[in-house]
Amino acid sequence: MLKLMLGLFGCLVACTATAAPQLDKLTLPKGFHAAVYSDQVPNAREIALGAKGTVFVGSNSAGKVYALTDSKNDGHADKVRVIASGLKLPVGVAFKNGDLYISAVSRILVLRDIENHLDDPPKPEVIYDKFPSETHHGWKFIAFGPDGKLYVPIGAPCNICDKDKDYAKLTRMNADGSGLEDVAFGIRNTMGFDWQPKTRQLWFTDNGRDLMGDDMPSDELNRLSRVGEHFGYPYCHQGDTLDSEFGQGKNCKDFTAPVYKLGAHVAALGMRFYEGSQFPANYKGAIIVAEHGSWNRTKKSGYRVMVAHLYGDKVTAYEPLLDGFEQNEQTWGRPVDVQPLPDGSLLVSDDLAGALYRVTYQSP
Repeated sequence: MLKLMLGLFGCLVACTATAAPQLDKLTLPKGFHAAVYSDQVPNAREIALGAKGTVFVGSNSAGKVYALTDSKNDGHADKVRVIASGLKLPVGVAFKNGDLYISAVSRILVLRDIENHLDDPPKPEVIYDKFPSETHHGWKFIAFGPDGKLYVPIGAPCNICDKDKDYAKLTRMNADGSGLEDVAFGIRNTMGFDWQPKTRQLWFTDNGRDLMGDDMPSDELNRLSRVGEHFGYPYCHQGDTLDSEFGQGKNCKDFTAPVYKLGAHVAALGMRFYEGSQFPANYKGAIIVAEHGSWNRTKKSGYRVMVAHLYGDKVTAYEPLLDGFEQNEQTWGRPVDVQPLPDGSLLVSDDLAGALYRVTYQSP
């Protein structure tokens, strides 16, 4: 328990501290380049794009939502506005029909017609306020699906516990906050999901439980094939390992196994399908994953942006795109989310350095 408390304290400090971006330490594949899009976004978490090119970013302990504009179209945000403040862990942001949706633990808020009011943002409108109030895994990545519904996870309020179907699941609702329904279960804490453009199937990351050792269990990359599917937590981890306490009498074959094991404690968070044309052809259709990094592993893992290349529903390779946030057990950055831009470049948020980076490619 002492180790858990110390670890959580260390994570809290790491997640709220601010370090300067150190681009000279980053490594990328040949032809790729990284530049600072903005270093004025404390606790930068999920990224969403507006219809007019505004980059919206949620935050963690800063309690703010930011709007970034690149009016010179030179790949750098020349203006950073705070468009909402005083919110409780407003990590998630999603844009639809001119409105910006924000997750704030138990509530979903909306800023109406926001891109026309960046300098005089409206008061956030509450459209739903009945999610659990626990902050342990209470912050929420949110996104609109191809069905027009807003998808909202409810993380487990613990490291490992059995709350039946009240927690550890993914839900969805109509854009006005009505019609909340369950989508999938057995999901400990997903902080990133996206829909494959061709199949419209939902893929998502999930964080494995702690305190099973340095190398167990793995974080997961999952694919939803039907509503009501169960992905194992808290009974079965990484598709093949029963929990010592909650797995008694269970069988891992009764739950959906991950498409791919991402590694233990890497803290896989934001993920998006890459459909742009700027990167090499083999990146098109791949999944880009932000690994926030471990907090209680003897030797750190994660702290990088990865690419999962696919063939059908199989991962054929999982390789680094942006690495170097951690070197020799020293950390200066922690990737949180990834967001392709219309020109085919990629934004990466970093809550430790309070920055966004723009990854571009030029043929060498």
